[in-house]
Amino acid sequence: MKISVVIRNKNQETALTFLLKNLVARYAENIDEIVVIDNLSTDNSKQVAETYGCRFESIEQFSYGGSANFAASKASHPIVVIFSAHSYPVSHDFFELIRERFKNNDKLAGLRCLHSSSDYRSYINEVSAIEDPNKAGLIFSGSAFRKSVWKVIPFNEDVATFEDKEWSTRVLKAGYDIDFVPSIFHYQIKRTKKQLYFRFKNDLIGNYQLWHQDVSFLSATKGFIATSFRLKVGLLVDLWYTLRRYIHTIKFIINKPKKF
Repeated sequence: MKISVVIRNKNQETALTFLLKNLVARYAENIDEIVVIDNLSTDNSKQVAETYGCRFESIEQFSYGGSANFAASKASHPIVVIFSAHSYPVSHDFFELIRERFKNNDKLAGLRCLHSSSDYRSYINEVSAIEDPNKAGLIFSGSAFRKSVWKVIPFNEDVATFEDKEWSTRVLKAGYDIDFVPSIFHYQIKRTKKQLYFRFKNDLIGNYQLWHQDVSFLSATKGFIATSFRLKVGLLVDLWYTLRRYIHTIKFIINKPKKF
């Protein structure tokens, strides 16, 4: 079974360079095509993709579900492995394990790869996607899905986020399987305050739409007060240890130990 790798990207030329270098250097024999799905980047992402011989496809109107559908439509092969530009495979048998799982189970719709201690615990404890689609459903910074299933059940373009988990719940209800695979990847990103706020807004809507987690004026106010209190306490603790480091440094300067 052939594998298409699709990568969602926007202005991530540094991360994209490393991901593509990693894929070409370590996994070229296991991958049949690489497609970069780009959301109007203004950096050198296109040149990076071309340097590594990848197909470059642009998407203008970005949504999580919409970009996933676009990525799936551009993939040529039966197995689609989807990454974010700031994630990359680590284990040497990453794609071999994915191919083997799909080959051995015709009902398998998708595989969640492992990138965190939480994922690993869920995998070892055999948490099922039916039991907990949030912890065991797909995660599109590093997952694989069967294109033939996607053709029947496309991704929902109306959800604010969690398009991967929402799709997982629907394919499970349709009688397909979602499972873990011990293919390990790393998820490397450092978000700015603005990016964290953008993620918070989407997560607030997504948690309500998919998991039915409601909020009230009271819970929002309690959250604001609790967060403000933690920030104040954290600031005082940081100042205290900053002062202690300064005093210790002065003592060191006054009474330096013998050099070896």
